[in-house]
Amino acid sequence: MTAEKKTCAQALVEHGIDIASACKLADLSRASYYRPERDWRKCDAAVIDAINNELKRSPQAGFWKCYGRIRHKGYPFNHKRVYRVYCQMGLNLKRRVKRVLPRRIVQPLAVVAQANHQWALDFMHDSLYCGKRFRTLNVLDEGTRECLAIEVDTSLPAERVVRALEQIKVERGLPTQLRVDNGPELISARLTDWCEENGIRLVYIQPGKPQQNGFVERFNGSFRREFLNAYLFESLTQVREMAWFWRMDYNEERTHESLGHLPPAAYRAKLENSSLEMSH
Repeated sequence: MTAEKKTCAQALVEHGIDIASACKLADLSRASYYRPERDWRKCDAAVIDAINNELKRSPQAGFWKCYGRIRHKGYPFNHKRVYRVYCQMGLNLKRRVKRVLPRRIVQPLAVVAQANHQWALDFMHDSLYCGKRFRTLNVLDEGTRECLAIEVDTSLPAERVVRALEQIKVERGLPTQLRVDNGPELISARLTDWCEENGIRLVYIQPGKPQQNGFVERFNGSFRREFLNAYLFESLTQVREMAWFWRMDYNEERTHESLGHLPPAAYRAKLENSSLEMSH
């Protein structure tokens, strides 16, 4: 900062302004103006060497850890000087601050025996045979236990989540509410805006409480055991194709005790027939 002020004052002097006025305009003391420039690398060579020696042994150490090690070895440098040199060396990396989430209210894990009342979303991770990582977005209808989608890709940002929901909307419509956790894709403005536009209520679980999203977690357990852990995948295309067949079998053939030993698709048809009979 002082160097920039001095440069500004020198430029004003070159344009004919006297030194006192130039220093006043640049908010610089005249002592600083007359003081000869020095190479901080030479003046602070001992501090630089001390910092570099500590970072060789502990590359991930932050400033205070580094300074503590330097003081422990008996160097006389105070923390202000060490921090100035530390910053001039470009070592002061920005600290990653965890995003503060709004307080989540506990939501009962109640089920309405009705299709499209509440869906649940969750992500899973796995890898191909070559080691390449991929993610899956699982969408479950809690009322009928149907798996509505298994989206597979290396990255599934909020825009991709919205696109998957739009595809389900064409085939089946949209739910009254979505139960989700606090992942970055699910608390993004893109998803919240889309839900607001479509009249969907977002029901967030409390951080660190996956049991509050128990239905999709139960589905994830089955998907892990019966699919992800059961096969070795060579490509994302293979994962998508096999996941589609597995989802069809899960919805149309696999019986559930909680549904009266019916597959989800048959249970949904039973609910729809009951609704028609009651309406007549």
